[in-house]
Amino acid sequence: MIERYTLPEMGKIWSEDNKLNNWLQIEVAACEAWAELGKIPAAAVKVIKERAAFNCKRIAEIEAQVHHDVIAFLTSVAEHVGDDSKYIHYGMTSSDILDTGLAMQMRDASAIILGKLERLKAVAADKARQYKYTLNIGRTHGVHGEPTTFGLKMALWYTELERDIKRLEEAQEVAAYGAISGPVGNFALLDPRVEEYVCSKLGLKPCPVSTQIIQRDRHAQFMTTLAVIASSLEKMATEIRNLQRTEILEVEEPFQKGQKGSSAMPHKRNPMMSERVAGLSRVIRGNAMAALENVALWHERDLTHSSVERVIIPDSCILLDYVLEKFIAIVQGLVVYPDNMMFNLNKTKGLAFSQQLMLALIGKGLLREDAYQLVQRNAMQSWGERLDFQELVAQDEDITRHLSIEEIDQIFDLSIYTANVDYIFKRCGLE
Repeated sequence: MIERYTLPEMGKIWSEDNKLNNWLQIEVAACEAWAELGKIPAAAVKVIKERAAFNCKRIAEIEAQVHHDVIAFLTSVAEHVGDDSKYIHYGMTSSDILDTGLAMQMRDASAIILGKLERLKAVAADKARQYKYTLNIGRTHGVHGEPTTFGLKMALWYTELERDIKRLEEAQEVAAYGAISGPVGNFALLDPRVEEYVCSKLGLKPCPVSTQIIQRDRHAQFMTTLAVIASSLEKMATEIRNLQRTEILEVEEPFQKGQKGSSAMPHKRNPMMSERVAGLSRVIRGNAMAALENVALWHERDLTHSSVERVIIPDSCILLDYVLEKFIAIVQGLVVYPDNMMFNLNKTKGLAFSQQLMLALIGKGLLREDAYQLVQRNAMQSWGERLDFQELVAQDEDITRHLSIEEIDQIFDLSIYTANVDYIFKRCGLE
């Protein structure tokens, strides 16, 4: 199915025009700061603010000649400003605007992703409440374990998304730092008050120490946080894919009217969107590895990080934005089959109650090992001969000498598996 993805908010943040506009804001703010300090005439700043502009096509022409993006940008701005352009970029180095501008982009991209995480969390909360007591089999190692509820699965996702939000809020704060500190970061030709003014005006904090560049552990934290979020989404998407398998079919991602699942087999309803979420999450994690490689630079400053970041940071933000948009739609439109959940729960003919039975026997005074052997003996016969586990237990004299038929009936009561659901929901803040 051909799909067009625009999501203009995120695309705009990483557009060339927005990047250069951020640079211009930084340069103008620096001029304002210098004027307040008496280094630049106020009249010149007035002219700069009135005339400062750039032309993307012209910048590309200049860069083709000088092979330096910042110089090309400054030359274009100077062509608009005139003589007073000599005050622009005063005492600064290229990384001052590159890194401060990138910080603005990461901060703004985080805000969009946080908004979508909040939306997904709200959808998970709705599903958790809707299926709070809907019983299904809990699987361990992919094998039937004990009954649980589908609502608890959704509550699990809800709490993980809460953690993802907190992680990204912290990473956003760590990334939202600017630096206007000069060629090696020691303010030799800059007044630290210029940096403070620029950062304050642009909603950033000044780096306590920089080395011409902002240190890349900040960017690595941002990128690894995106990778953790992507991993959470892949985990959830993988669970949907598993539960949609024909042999299980407890849930199914939305399948729109007119949609086709296979070019060869008309009956197919494949979990295509969930697979897309899982696949693209791997790209985001791969990008995070490149960000970690960017932390170590020669003398805390070289350019090996720069070319990498021009690819991985915009791509990861745009990809995660897309994946979130897709996954919100998946969970929102998720088709749930409670009858199939109960059918699957009963597939093992009561074996899910084995621990309940063992604990009841222990409660009657049996050693754990002896109780385990009694239960396992019946469980293996039930499994091998496809017999009802409760009926076998009720016929086993080694068990009935300790437990009455009424007590056995109570052991095989599903209500025990929903008894503490309200408590868990309250602990999650999902009352």
